[in-house]
Amino acid sequence: MPDTPAPPPVILGDEPGSFPHGVLAERHPAIIRQVRDAFPYDPAVHHALDTLLESSTKGVIEPLPAAAHDIAHWRDWGLDGYVGRSWFDVPWLWSESYFYRRLLEAVGYFGPGVWQGIDPFRPFKLAELDAPETDEELAALDALETRPADERARALLHGSLWGNRADLGFRLSDSGAAARDAVPALVADDSEALWALLPVTGTDTGADKAPTVCVIADNAGRELIPDLLLAAHLLATGRAGRVVLHVKPYPYYISDATPADVVDALRRLTAVPGAAAEHGRRLWAAVADGTLTVRAHPFSAAPLPFMDLPPDLRAEFGAAALTIVKGDLNYRRLVGDRRWSPTTSFADVTACFPGPVAALRTLKSDVITGLSARTEAALVAAEGQRWRTGGTHALVQVRP
Repeated sequence: MPDTPAPPPVILGDEPGSFPHGVLAERHPAIIRQVRDAFPYDPAVHHALDTLLESSTKGVIEPLPAAAHDIAHWRDWGLDGYVGRSWFDVPWLWSESYFYRRLLEAVGYFGPGVWQGIDPFRPFKLAELDAPETDEELAALDALETRPADERARALLHGSLWGNRADLGFRLSDSGAAARDAVPALVADDSEALWALLPVTGTDTGADKAPTVCVIADNAGRELIPDLLLAAHLLATGRAGRVVLHVKPYPYYISDATPADVVDALRRLTAVPGAAAEHGRRLWAAVADGTLTVRAHPFSAAPLPFMDLPPDLRAEFGAAALTIVKGDLNYRRLVGDRRWSPTTSFADVTACFPGPVAALRTLKSDVITGLSARTEAALVAAEGQRWRTGGTHALVQVRP
């Protein structure tokens, strides 16, 4: 029997000119500057931010304070082996995650102190959520209510898929948008396989008989709203009797959703007229009766791939009818943040995931699997390698 080929190397940030190197060398310093300007932080916080800036760009990885509440988690996640090494010379997934953990330490998020529990990214999240474009997108839901059931389902799935391109309103209000734009931009589309795993059963089936669907959320704001609308659709049609929404336990990657962001999104829905408000009220009630559950597991902010899921999450995802994995970072965690050939089988690299899984992802980083050779060749011919990171392409991939 032939040996299983060794997986390709994990992605590092040590190659100048590469996308990961640019994130570490340019994006992270810009984030520190944004956070510094967003709040009237005191001199101690400014000093801590300056120290993090120096460390993350020119220095080495420093340990967490000995009294940090989560130091045991981070030691389990590899901290002791990376202390003293350059941020650019350890796995990119790990160094990115640890940067945000150190950023929260710098601004006093974990306290004690006046900044304890204050989300340093909240101003950016609220600005997006409160943008006029959000009202336009939510108003488009009224027209969607009159469309055939299969069209509504397709629009809501594509809204969740493309939500972080902030064009949900266009896709919901223009019935031809999917055919003209979204579908050609999909480098892989297993939508039919996704719906086949979640057949419509009607609302009288009961939550005790209809399946559980897990949704691993990505961004807050205008991306979280279409995710919630998709959850509302699953519950209303009986495709799911219960939806479990997994979010981050603390602010992470600037815009990743936390429990507080879920509340903000639900309030935003209920504050506007029409269909959006009705969806918001139903979702609010669903949280109250347990058919929509919000979870913030510590592993959701771990710097590790999903192959390292802890036993409780492995059991939960294994029992679900489907786990929907949203966004670019979660895709990297799902397949492993490695230099896969784009034609590597998605089913093979996700075989360790404990249950049926679907990835909804807009492409914003290098890692990709599951493409046909023809699709990859066409993308490279048209765009070089820009298609991997520009956010203009997306995928729906399913492994039953």
